[in-house]
Amino acid sequence: MKIAILSRNAELYSTKRLVAAAIERGHEVQVIDPLTCYINVNRSKSSIHQKGEALEGFDAVIPRIGASITFYGTAVLRQFEMMGVYSLNESVAISRARDKLRSLQLLARQGIGLPVTGFADKPGDIPDLIDMVGGAPLVIKLLEGTQGIGVVLAETRTAAESVIEAFMGLNANILVQEYIREANGADIRCFVVGNKVVAAMKRQAKAGEFRSNLHRGGTASTVRLSKEERSTAIRAAKTMGLNVAGVDLLRSNHGPVVMEVNSSPGLEGIESATEKDIAGLTIAFLEQKVAAHKTRRKLNTKGTG
Repeated sequence: MKIAILSRNAELYSTKRLVAAAIERGHEVQVIDPLTCYINVNRSKSSIHQKGEALEGFDAVIPRIGASITFYGTAVLRQFEMMGVYSLNESVAISRARDKLRSLQLLARQGIGLPVTGFADKPGDIPDLIDMVGGAPLVIKLLEGTQGIGVVLAETRTAAESVIEAFMGLNANILVQEYIREANGADIRCFVVGNKVVAAMKRQAKAGEFRSNLHRGGTASTVRLSKEERSTAIRAAKTMGLNVAGVDLLRSNHGPVVMEVNSSPGLEGIESATEKDIAGLTIAFLEQKVAAHKTRRKLNTKGTG
């Protein structure tokens, strides 16, 4: 199998692990920076090019598209899909998960546990917005933020009003969410592959910090999931349409609540914490899906012949 990995940096831990796992299982792998690609949208034969050469002959593509290049990265991924290449996570699912507000709306529609969330555009709505999520303390999040950047804990109503007004004054889109105090600065990252949680870790914020992201100094350890937590993570990934996802949960007094569904979850923290070969499990899953994809394409071809 010939696999393309869309990644801006071939030296990133996750990218290197996926390359190594694929090679170990006998596959050919090429790491492609999506920003170096350009595409030809053509009704007779669409194509992708890089440095004057056509990229072709791939059986599968693994997207590792960072949030900062979502638009261009998913455009390149769509082109692979148009050419009949199987994508581990489809472009539409990645776009869906990257839109934080839309993803929460979709999860809520499926009855999946969430923190109470508010969204508004006008400063005059701030008092009611704060009341909607249960008052202070509350969490304010930039819609475009990643890795805990752009996330603020407002401990008082006055602080919440000031921060929300400041963000609105900068024309920044924000979410306001209830603060799950009982989580004690910890969350759970569930790594979903297909219809299974293959690994999970508890991330604990450092002292004086409420954000548990490892990039913010949080620590990781193994954790045993409840049946409800496992089910919630799988349902959340399925709702986004993602085959592979990192689902972040908080343990609240009213059960597990989903904070985010990540379409390009990092491997380093969870492989280190759990000592599981997540990269290998991912490639094994990809093999099964590509085989089924090829079978469907053959049947469709015969059916139209």
